[in-house]
Amino acid sequence: MEEGILMHDEILIYPTVFAEHHDEDGHYFVVTSPNIPGMVTEGTTRQQAVTEAIDAIATMLDGEKYPSVQDPGQWILKKNETIVYVPVNMTQWYREKALALKMKTVRMSITVPEYLKEEAKERGINVSRVATQALEKLLA
Repeated sequence: MEEGILMHDEILIYPTVFAEHHDEDGHYFVVTSPNIPGMVTEGTTRQQAVTEAIDAIATMLDGEKYPSVQDPGQWILKKNETIVYVPVNMTQWYREKALALKMKTVRMSITVPEYLKEEAKERGINVSRVATQALEKLLA
């Protein structure tokens, strides 16, 4: 079993169309998929385009019924286009989304006595980190 993938992970594999471009904007790949109308992303390399496509597909399918996979053998491609199969681990994507939401920071104003503010500043203490750690301990 591949590390990081569990037997119960929901893995989708969709064929996508990679259109390679060389123009005034540089060299890049635009990714679309007839399976997922409206999904468009891009990357400056094939690897970056795959990474962006994984997130774009997962974002488009978040909370939606997963569309059936079409047979790309029937797709008509232009000279600069190729078919690339993109695997999307929806379970992992949801875990990462939840972690990102958990780790998202927000600005809060707190009031402390002036002497504590000055002492923390002199000692190089990150007051936000201390407050976060104290709240995590208190709420555990």
